[in-house]
Amino acid sequence: MVQVIPDYTLLVMMAIFIIFMFILNALLYKPILSIIDRRKKQLEELDNEVRLFQESVEKRVAEYDEKLHLAKSKAADLKKEVIAEGSKEAQKVLDAVRNEIPAMAQEFQDKMEKEVAAARQVLQSQSRTLSVDIATKVLGRSVQ
Repeated sequence: MVQVIPDYTLLVMMAIFIIFMFILNALLYKPILSIIDRRKKQLEELDNEVRLFQESVEKRVAEYDEKLHLAKSKAADLKKEVIAEGSKEAQKVLDAVRNEIPAMAQEFQDKMEKEVAAARQVLQSQSRTLSVDIATKVLGRSVQ
């Protein structure tokens, strides 16, 4: 029969292994887990900041779009007003010109009549002299 003598070295190695596990847990595993937790918290904080920033940007973009739309509508209204005012002013100018046209036509007509009368007087005074001169030249002698 074979007799096995218990070897206590196995128990010592198990004890050293357990002690080594506690030491590694305290020196290596817990610090790594705490670093991982800190980084995870930092990432969550950064995600929250990014989300808040995106919300802020979206809010500002919405405000900008609203202001832009409002400005465009105001510009369209002002354009309509300016066009309406221009149309009214053009109509006033046209009416004024239309009202002045008969007076100007009458004034022109009066001026033309005066010039025609003046031309007739000049022609009447000169026609007698001119007819005598023509008759003298045609007849070759003086006519009176």
